[in-house]
Amino acid sequence: MKLNQRNVPLGLLLVLFVFAPAAEAQKRKSHPATLSGKESRQAHLRLAEMGYGTGPTAVIAFQKYEGRAVNGRLTRDELDAISNANPPVARDPGYKHVEVDLDRQVLVLTNEDGSVKRVLPVSTGSNRKYREKGMSGLAYTPRGRFRIYAKLNGWRKSPLGLLYFPNYFSDGLAIHGNPSVPSSPQSHGCIRIPMSAAVEMSRQTPVGTILLIYDSQSFVSAKDWSPEP
Repeated sequence: MKLNQRNVPLGLLLVLFVFAPAAEAQKRKSHPATLSGKESRQAHLRLAEMGYGTGPTAVIAFQKYEGRAVNGRLTRDELDAISNANPPVARDPGYKHVEVDLDRQVLVLTNEDGSVKRVLPVSTGSNRKYREKGMSGLAYTPRGRFRIYAKLNGWRKSPLGLLYFPNYFSDGLAIHGNPSVPSSPQSHGCIRIPMSAAVEMSRQTPVGTILLIYDSQSFVSAKDWSPEP
């Protein structure tokens, strides 16, 4: 509706003058501008360069690592954050290993020199008691330093569900692919990773690979476990 300013009280004009820009700004905030194809490619290239891979999983991994809202959407705000972000670093650098940061809910795979090769989103133990399929217990992912002691190709049927390319590290718990990797800890204790990354992750973590699992209160280095250069 177009207003005739001659017939509108001065007070109402002032209200419209003050609140209309604010409402428009809120609308832009609620509906971020769509990225161009070039901008989207730029963001995914930068994510891949930093070790997050490509696609929605890469955006989620970035959001988790950086402590941002996790939604998997690539908006202009995310593009700005990706463009200005520093590459991820290992908590225990200097040797090849895997880290799982329970606070961030990410897995970090390093190269031989300790630089970051890949970052994946994970879902770990919910820390809730469960009773299902004739079993009960606490859905807990242990903290500490471990080694991958066994692994299987393909699907493995466990008492509590199916595991895809599991890499076992402690008492039947494994890093494994799963169709569902929520943003929050939701597993029975295993470390769920995206299905798309499970095969390559298994190839990169042979038996004997060092695994660190920690939160803000429980980090333990495993440098004394690694072989001398």
